[in-house]
Amino acid sequence: MKKIFLTKSSTQTKKLGESFAKNISKRSLAKRAVVFGLIGDLGGGKTTFLQGFAKGLGVKEKILSPTFVIMKKFKINHLTIKQFSHFYHIDCYRIEKPKEILGLGFKKIIFNPQNIIAVEWADRIRKVMPKDITTLKFEFINKNARKIVVELKKNGK
Repeated sequence: MKKIFLTKSSTQTKKLGESFAKNISKRSLAKRAVVFGLIGDLGGGKTTFLQGFAKGLGVKEKILSPTFVIMKKFKINHLTIKQFSHFYHIDCYRIEKPKEILGLGFKKIIFNPQNIIAVEWADRIRKVMPKDITTLKFEFINKNARKIVVELKKNGK
């Protein structure tokens, strides 16, 4: 399944992320975390989208790209999203080999069904990502506008 969204401002990109989060309760997999892979160039809108996404989950902290720390964990405080307790924001921009992310406990985080995980630069760790994830591809249209292609992948296809 593939959906295409066009946003004309960072505000619209954040609102799309927030709306995405509010529909997350429909994605519970029971056996493991819900994982999203975000792909796109620098300045493509990935972090902006995740700021809205985190807001939709009830995360109180400010969301910045964790480029230097690679991974940040946030408590989910939304009353209607009770099956999830933590949101992990992972930025793989500085990851050179997929195995590097495993040293941060990536597999353990994935196998906890109470987690929601968003991975920026997910294409850099494709070999260790689950095969059935939702990918979001961010394309730069102009200074403010973005094309966001959302695709649910099953068995890596």
